[in-house]
Amino acid sequence: MTDSIDPILLNFIYVIFGGALTIFFMWFGCKVFSHIVNFSIPDELQKGNIAVGIMIMGIFIGIGTALGLVIGLGLN
Repeated sequence: MTDSIDPILLNFIYVIFGGALTIFFMWFGCKVFSHIVNFSIPDELQKGNIAVGIMIMGIFIGIGTALGLVIGLGLN
């Protein structure tokens, strides 16, 4: 089936689908982690807790890097 689709169009489809998956997994990872810890992440961020902000940043960077590699390898 993929033989009949232009490779450039197929790569764009991979990127769009991969980008949607990346955003979904970032949201899902934050929700799962929020249920694991004993504090409310939004409340702590609103209080100005920098450690929680750095922790969430690390989660987003980790998930984004992992899924970015999957997307990049899918384009080759």
